[in-house]
Amino acid sequence: MLTTIRSWIFYAGLIPLTVFFAIISACVLILPPTPRYKTIITWSKLALWWLKITCNLHWEVKGIENITDRPGVILCKHQSAWETIAMQMIFPKQTQVLKKELLRIPFFGWGLACLSPIAINRKQGAKSVKKILDVGQKKIKDGWWVLFFPEGTRTAVGENGRFTQTGAALALEADCPIVPVAHNAGVFWKKNTVKKHPGTIDVIIGAPISTVGRSRKNIIKDAENWIETTCAKLPSDISAS
Repeated sequence: MLTTIRSWIFYAGLIPLTVFFAIISACVLILPPTPRYKTIITWSKLALWWLKITCNLHWEVKGIENITDRPGVILCKHQSAWETIAMQMIFPKQTQVLKKELLRIPFFGWGLACLSPIAINRKQGAKSVKKILDVGQKKIKDGWWVLFFPEGTRTAVGENGRFTQTGAALALEADCPIVPVAHNAGVFWKKNTVKKHPGTIDVIIGAPISTVGRSRKNIIKDAENWIETTCAKLPSDISAS
């Protein structure tokens, strides 16, 4: 019961915070991408701080030394909404590959648009992939990381979704490494529920995966194996965390 109450308090603070930053986003649209990004990710910092205060949910990162100086492609496990926020605090400036529909969400979508995401229509198939490759290469060249959730949708803890090869394709085109990320956020922030359980989310950043002279299939296979194997070793229930 207490967990539910604290979770509702979290949302009670998050909603006005989101509305406020939606208004801010309208004001900073005229700024270049980098200062605009730095302004809007303040929402992420405050949201995670408020999550800690209200729900006693913390996070710990291991492998931070594996983040290369040169920007590249991030492949991250997708279990909850938490990692879509937290990755902005862990990696340098980045753009996310996401569904175009998310930009239509009132207030939240407006702020999201200010982060210069690569928004795609999944129904367009090859056209969407081409957009990711074209825009993604330019972003990396300009000093931005590109964040992929290769499963495309959230999966429950212990479940494995099918990894798409688009992230590997971009890394090949941009001649950059892939940095894999595993975590267990879904233990504490499950999809389709209000409850946010107290504890500490474990985030593991893996060693960069080279793309030189390799196929997309082999690259994504290595990334998937590392991510799923590492996730399987992390605490999978609240009592074990």
